[in-house]
Amino acid sequence: MDLFDKIHKNMGGPIGQHQQWSHGYFSFPRLEGEIAPHMQFNGKEHLVWSLNNYLGLANHPEVREADAKAAADYGMAYPMGARMMSGNTKHHEELENDLGAYVGKEAAFLLNYGYQGMVSIIDALVDRNDVIVYDAESHACIVDGVRLHMGKRFVYKHNDIESCEKQLERAERMVEQTGGSILVITEGVFGMSGAQGKLKEIIALKEKYNFRLLVDDAHGFGTMGNTGAGTHEAQNCIDGVDVYFGTFAKSMAGIGAFVASTAEIINYLRYNMRSQTFAKALPMPMVLGLKKRFELLKSNPALRERLWVIAKALQNGLVEHGFDIGITDTMVTPVFLKGDLNEATSLTMDLRENHGIFCSIVVYPVIPKGLIELRLIPTAVHTIEDVNRTLDAFSEVSAKLKAGAYKENKMAIA
Repeated sequence: MDLFDKIHKNMGGPIGQHQQWSHGYFSFPRLEGEIAPHMQFNGKEHLVWSLNNYLGLANHPEVREADAKAAADYGMAYPMGARMMSGNTKHHEELENDLGAYVGKEAAFLLNYGYQGMVSIIDALVDRNDVIVYDAESHACIVDGVRLHMGKRFVYKHNDIESCEKQLERAERMVEQTGGSILVITEGVFGMSGAQGKLKEIIALKEKYNFRLLVDDAHGFGTMGNTGAGTHEAQNCIDGVDVYFGTFAKSMAGIGAFVASTAEIINYLRYNMRSQTFAKALPMPMVLGLKKRFELLKSNPALRERLWVIAKALQNGLVEHGFDIGITDTMVTPVFLKGDLNEATSLTMDLRENHGIFCSIVVYPVIPKGLIELRLIPTAVHTIEDVNRTLDAFSEVSAKLKAGAYKENKMAIA
């Protein structure tokens, strides 16, 4: 069979199969205007709950000024080449040093992108003799990194410590034969459910099993803990996390990521992460812009406090209005409703067209059939008025969903 013929017969896979009718509205929508809680969608003002701009730094005037000045001073190309060859600067190193200290580790290493960074971290840390044990609801970047692993991997039930221990027992038996080691991977904050990973409980298993712990804290860095250092700070277990990963795409409103650990491990990763060794360094405007973002993140705890005021107001309001927000104990706010794909699309269109509310819609296969998840991401720049407007809109569409109104207005599905 011709490669393109095969693709034609399976156009888009489980998500892309609906692209003919969903593209440009449900998938790949265009939000226009300044990054803010209120943006333009399809020519209309919408209240947006879909951007991971947790601390509101995307359009902070000092950030915009730093970005613009760095671009004017250096252009977008400098430094040229990979860090190892010709793309290193003192600013890259200074940012690394500051990040490592902030999250309680000896050293840190800048990564060009979060997704490929996590894939490459896993690839560099383990070999075919090692065993990976990971959470069933891990982010796709972890799953892809694990898939590339040439050795054994065992998955445990989401946040289930008993299941994790069973997989560790299997892993120990395996490494006794291979002479390898064990790497456990989980997340600090799970981006779909808002649940914290059970870091302390996993770390406690080190008393019985010999393994190292890698934590993806993309959503936790800058938002969790007394100083915003991350979920490991919030759970008071910084030392037990062996390798810490954070991105700049959430609380820092930028591009890139970092990994932090002991100086020895970071030096090893610096010379063995293929996605960094053979890729261009982060451009100077991004690095200097990140330094300004990081400065504001550390020096303005009011931003994080404001985020939590909005998150708690939103979550408490939803619960008071009878909504199921699952088990979230972070700022990520899921709303679970019962319905099929047709009802999900019709409800979402109602929210957008008649209420001006834009939030992400999640359906099967990401979540079980028969459920609809509307995921809301509160930020420090949302207002209580935004929360109240959303509660009113959600109450109205929920009543219509329960009454079966959206079954009568089905969208055509190709």
